[in-house]
Amino acid sequence: MFEELKKVLAKQLKVSEEKITLDAKIKEDLGADSLDVLQLLMTMEEDYGIVIPDEELGTFETVGDIVNFLDKNKK
Repeated sequence: MFEELKKVLAKQLKVSEEKITLDAKIKEDLGADSLDVLQLLMTMEEDYGIVIPDEELGTFETVGDIVNFLDKNKK
């Protein structure tokens, strides 16, 4: 799951895959803004057939947070 997400993040945020680690903070380390995060989450919903509740959005601080959520919720 991490490798798939890393490719999506690298493409969307225009950062090198080497910069993306499980501990990388999405906004601070990878330079994502609120719109980037929203687009990323919409992409994940489409790609993995999941729904990410609004209350979960604020809990994603690191790449690892997203990976953990996807591992628990993907179909």
